[in-house]
Amino acid sequence: MDIQGFSLIGFGRGAAGGATWQATNPAAGEKLSPVFHSASSAELDGAARLASDAAPALAQSSGADRGKLLRAVASRLEGAAAELAARGNAETALPLARCNGEIARTVGQLRLFAGVAETGDWCDARIETAQPDRKPVPKPDHRSMFRAIGPVVVFGASNFPFAFSTAGGDTASALAAGNPVVVKAHPAHPGTAELVGRCVVDAVRETGFPEGTFSVLFDVGYEIGAALVGHPAIKAVGFTGSRKGGLTLMEIAAKRPEPIPVFAEMSSVNPVFVMPQALAARSATIAGGLLQSVTMGVGQFCTNPGLVVLEASPGATEFIARLADGMGAAAAEPMLTSGIQAAYARGVAERSAEPGVRVIARGTKGGPGCAETALFATDAATFLGRPALAEEIFGPATLVVECRDRAEMHAVARHLKGSLTATIQADSGDDGAELAARLAERAGRVLFGGYPTGVEVSQAMVHGGPFPATSDARTTSVGSRAIHRFARLICYQGFPDALLPPELQNSNPGGLFRLVDGQFSRGPVIP
Repeated sequence: MDIQGFSLIGFGRGAAGGATWQATNPAAGEKLSPVFHSASSAELDGAARLASDAAPALAQSSGADRGKLLRAVASRLEGAAAELAARGNAETALPLARCNGEIARTVGQLRLFAGVAETGDWCDARIETAQPDRKPVPKPDHRSMFRAIGPVVVFGASNFPFAFSTAGGDTASALAAGNPVVVKAHPAHPGTAELVGRCVVDAVRETGFPEGTFSVLFDVGYEIGAALVGHPAIKAVGFTGSRKGGLTLMEIAAKRPEPIPVFAEMSSVNPVFVMPQALAARSATIAGGLLQSVTMGVGQFCTNPGLVVLEASPGATEFIARLADGMGAAAAEPMLTSGIQAAYARGVAERSAEPGVRVIARGTKGGPGCAETALFATDAATFLGRPALAEEIFGPATLVVECRDRAEMHAVARHLKGSLTATIQADSGDDGAELAARLAERAGRVLFGGYPTGVEVSQAMVHGGPFPATSDARTTSVGSRAIHRFARLICYQGFPDALLPPELQNSNPGGLFRLVDGQFSRGPVIP
């Protein structure tokens, strides 16, 4: 597929006229063809209005038909995988193996949500049949379910050009619920976004969905994204990125005449607590696992462990030395963009200058755009007294906090802000129950053993957490529950059976698992 550099507006194309730019290969520093054209206000309005026009048809479409759409997208991505991976590699410097793995993950997400849509149980259909003879007042028939919320804006993420971008989890879950999607492509990998977007548009055509089902808008700046969130046709937003970006979008959405939800994944330090018995038994193993987790993908994962908490001891000193040896030997690698690299360098410099913080190791130096690993250490009293030390540095850096005793470990846990993950490394001799309960208040996923990088796409996964990890701790952006972000509840009271959505009709044509008069059943309702 030839990359043309114009927005995809339904089945049409954008035009020249706005600001232009080219993607840059972070590893080589060279510009990539072609030139990309920012969308105009008229093109934005056209995409939003097409989505609004398509919304009723999508909301009323069957789960089976939406499943066909998502499976068609998955098949097209598989067919174009080599081309997609090559462009993703060129625009992000992520290795080809990583790009291919991420494409496979994206395909898996699409098929997971296809199954969710086809099964239909996600809508949580509930039926309370009428009791006309109930005293003192009759009980009406009322039936409720989740239904599509309306057109959704999805922002492509810088660090996941496939799995959290154009056809990633936000798009898959929004389409599965029956919502049109308008993607604001990330300007760092626009060619990847166009190629993936064309696969989605072709699948929309193939499966007979309306033109406004899907669009992709380009912009080198922030204006188009902000205007999309403010457009009256848009009903919800999915965002993965910086805290500043997420808060800005939340503010725009809140100030609209009709405020809308913004489901933003923003920042996370993902603490790892290493208990004494585990440290004594597996020091080298834990240090090796942490080294891999901190440096994987140049630290550009939302679940990168930016904080390690342990009790001071000779074993802890040995552990820190092991981790320092590995961090110091790690090669510098290019980050996704020059802006991300500059922010990382700034964060490392600021932390290095913090009183009471020791620079334990720095990795080997690299060329322009590369990130050197950084290992810092401090004591619990310093950490608790300096709020900046609890903030994320996005990149291959981590801070070790040494505590005098278990009480200080718990104090550190109480001090933490919300994170996507929190990890406990413990053995049978460690009493981690109280700490686990504390960390469950601070994170969306608590790990016992293991390392936080790597998020399984499954029915049970939670990729969310209290602020500032996300804007809404009740939600997840990974796993089948992600569909509920882009749905709203509606109750039908006293409706004739024929006018009800199929999910709530007496005959239960889809065989859904429904709560009927307090009992779960896949059978029909007997009038």
